[in-house]
Amino acid sequence: MTVAFPQSVSVREVGPRDGLQNEDPISTTAKVELIDALSRTGVRRIEAVSFVHPKAIPQMADADDVWSRVRRDPRVRYSALVPNLRGAQRALAAGFTELEVVVSASDTHNRKNINRSTEESLAELPELARLVHDGGGTLQLIVSTAWGCPYEGDVPVERVLWAVGQGVAAGVDSLAFGDTTGMATPTRVTHLVGDTRSAHPAVPLGLHFHNTRGTGLANVYAALQLGVDDFDASVGGLGGCPYAPGASGNIATEELVYMLEDMGIDTGVDLDALLAVAGLAEQLVGRKLDSQVLRAGPRTRTAAS
Repeated sequence: MTVAFPQSVSVREVGPRDGLQNEDPISTTAKVELIDALSRTGVRRIEAVSFVHPKAIPQMADADDVWSRVRRDPRVRYSALVPNLRGAQRALAAGFTELEVVVSASDTHNRKNINRSTEESLAELPELARLVHDGGGTLQLIVSTAWGCPYEGDVPVERVLWAVGQGVAAGVDSLAFGDTTGMATPTRVTHLVGDTRSAHPAVPLGLHFHNTRGTGLANVYAALQLGVDDFDASVGGLGGCPYAPGASGNIATEELVYMLEDMGIDTGVDLDALLAVAGLAEQLVGRKLDSQVLRAGPRTRTAAS
């Protein structure tokens, strides 16, 4: 059976935010160096920082300083993650026009992450969307723990769709699902994406997979078969969630790009340049990263005879 995959995929690089929030803090200079290096790889979307309380995520305490020093490439769309109205105000004041707000489908995880119930976070969305739109920006709702929670276990699809419906009614511009601790598998991806598309066919949808249990790229493949063309990934496979036990890294951007390009799906990303940045990321965080393509290179790389 022939499957019609998307001809191109939009990759959002989340290493500078999601990747670094689970590492020991690195310097502002190092963060700026990483973002600037990523901007030169052909990646056209970068999640640069998050505007959260420094006591909650100390790794992001210098968000304003980082953003003020980044050499902004006009070809790149930079975005910021916010947890609430205050975070959105800070992001807009800093000059961001693409904002993402994260709400956990799991009530327990949402309380641990932002000290609110899921319902309380969703209730703020209409005011948050108005604030962002009045400021000339767009707002994406990221529903995290969309395929399961480390505290509650499985999260019913109906619960995720309820959160999505609240976001759409509030006026968010797009949706994303976060697999916070890598609990998704291809059939679960097909189920949730299919039901979401049926309920909200006109709302753009992106996916954010973690590779905690080794199913990240398999999940991407399943989503591609449904026509999804928007994925998050993190250079070197950096990432995790400080409030989700066992949340290891995101799918590695270089592994995603390698697979997609070899399938004939255009990403616009220079893989060799990206691998060099993955090596830089490894140096900056001071530990060996999990990316297998960083270790082995693409299949076209041959050993010296």
